[in-house]
Amino acid sequence: MADWEERFDGYVERLGDVLGHADRRAPLRAYCTGLLLPGERKSVEPMAARVDPARVGAAHQSLHHFVAKAAWDDAALLAAVRDYVLPAMLERGPIRAWIVDDTGLPKKGKLSVGVARQYCGQLGKRDNCQVAVTLSIANEAASLPIAYRLYLPESWANDPARRAMAGVPEEVVFRTKPEIALEQIGRAVADGVPRGVVVTDAGYGNDTGFRDGVTALELPYVAGIQGTTGLLVGARHRATAGRAAAGPGPAAEAAAPGHGPPAPFGRGAGAGPAC
Repeated sequence: MADWEERFDGYVERLGDVLGHADRRAPLRAYCTGLLLPGERKSVEPMAARVDPARVGAAHQSLHHFVAKAAWDDAALLAAVRDYVLPAMLERGPIRAWIVDDTGLPKKGKLSVGVARQYCGQLGKRDNCQVAVTLSIANEAASLPIAYRLYLPESWANDPARRAMAGVPEEVVFRTKPEIALEQIGRAVADGVPRGVVVTDAGYGNDTGFRDGVTALELPYVAGIQGTTGLLVGARHRATAGRAAAGPGPAAEAAAPGHGPPAPFGRGAGAGPAC
């Protein structure tokens, strides 16, 4: 067996420990394999054809059940990935940044959960897409996503028929993207993830509650803001003409020593729409 096969087997085996049932290990392996194999489309049907071309129908049914029906905890799975990868990252240097950003997924139809006409980073414009809020940690060698949550627009959250058709759980209610991101950051702090400077764009940095929440968690931040956003500077309140706000602490120096202030990942500072 090649070294990469042994490492892949070990990785999938470790993730399988958090799935809850032994019969989910095989579809997990098949799903991970499908994501790694060549092919632009990473939805279940084309992946099933690549993973098991002799039994496409059975493979499709197994993968679909695993992704859409099986009751495994995605947060626990991401935590297992983090616990596996983080030690290797730390061997290359300390964590410098916690990166908050959107992940846009362009869509053609209207049935996928959360799909709406909204800003899509992949396309650089407003279009039909899903949007996920992500939190990644990074050092100078690598980055690692540690939280991922689909954003449910108000048009979806307040439409019972649409929710029922898509199977949206009752406990899932409308929350702004900054609210989702702040919860992800709070959970990472509680989990003891090595701290870094929170770096984000104006879609999050323009939200006062988000900035105040990050400060309350005692994390420094560098955030894009819109040019019309007012900031409290000393005893005076003024509308800033700049495009970035920095929270308490030596944020820029900690995030990129010797290289000046870091630019937020994704859209440029102050360039995106505020939430």
